[in-house]
Amino acid sequence: MQLQQTHKFKTKANFFFVFLCIFFFSMHSSSIFSQKKYVIVIDAGHGGKDPGNLGNGYKEKNIALKVALNVGKKLAKKKDIKVIYTRNKDVFIELWKRGDIANHAKADLFVSIHCDSHNTNAYGAGTFVLGLRGNKKNLEIAKRENASILKEDNYADRYVGFDSNSAESVIGLSLLQEENLDRSLAIASLIQNNFAFKLKREDRKVKQDNFQVLRETIMPSVLVELGFLTNKKEGRFLNSKKGQAQMAGSIVDAIENYISNLKLNTVVDTVTKQSVVDAIEYKIQIASGKNKLATKSYNFKGLKDIERVKVSAFYKYYYGGTSNYEEIKKSLKKAKTKGYRSAFIVAFKNGDKISVSDAVKMQ
Repeated sequence: MQLQQTHKFKTKANFFFVFLCIFFFSMHSSSIFSQKKYVIVIDAGHGGKDPGNLGNGYKEKNIALKVALNVGKKLAKKKDIKVIYTRNKDVFIELWKRGDIANHAKADLFVSIHCDSHNTNAYGAGTFVLGLRGNKKNLEIAKRENASILKEDNYADRYVGFDSNSAESVIGLSLLQEENLDRSLAIASLIQNNFAFKLKREDRKVKQDNFQVLRETIMPSVLVELGFLTNKKEGRFLNSKKGQAQMAGSIVDAIENYISNLKLNTVVDTVTKQSVVDAIEYKIQIASGKNKLATKSYNFKGLKDIERVKVSAFYKYYYGGTSNYEEIKKSLKKAKTKGYRSAFIVAFKNGDKISVSDAVKMQ
């Protein structure tokens, strides 16, 4: 009887000890991540010698800057947010430099702000994330924004082979930001929903296209088209203090919600990592497109054991598969020597895609 009571006491004590460990670890995790400074880079499109579009006599560069400063001023009031501007005055900043600023700051989010134009009376706000290709209308927007490259002093050397008027150059096959696509889509959706439902702006949806400024960043990134300066009514709205404050407020609200979700997910993931050993697998994504190719080596420059996975309307092609990070780096090197210059590492946890950095930390 005494032995049984002793056993029960030890069992209860062990359970209580484990409970306390989880409780204090959770509290400690919450404390750590509540203290983290989230770096947000706000990019006002165009500037200096590049005015952007001049619909109805308004200058895109001026409106984009005023909204960007408005966004930054509101975000800077938050203790857990650090704001960095790619420009805070009327100066010309090369597209590559904008991304470089965000990359060096190890930013958590990059938001590029623009105004749209069209030869019709089009109107409405839209938000873009990096993607392989869009429809013809999206392509024209990308071409206009990417044309800023031509105003850079050394653009021919920095963007070898890039032609802002070429569909092939604009669309490309660069998938280096695929890892951040889910988070980019998340913040883009929050921004777009605020435009459409809170401000009742015409909803031009979240879309994907190949904006050079988004290609230069290595973190979740979005490009916002506030509206059309070529539409008289919308142009007046965007040029007004009220319009700029409302659009900025919608962006700020979305970013704050995005960060709150990041905090929650980070704490949950951290606790999970301490208590569960997950199966991690690395692969090399070498291509993605709408064409369904046979996974034969002759279709992939001699690479064998290619895996084809359908995601929505696209097919993704993976090479190599290992739980060893050092091995997958060797596979990446091999894929690039075969000509897949834009190939990159992806990671999966129990079959679900996660960031490579998270996978490495887990292991």
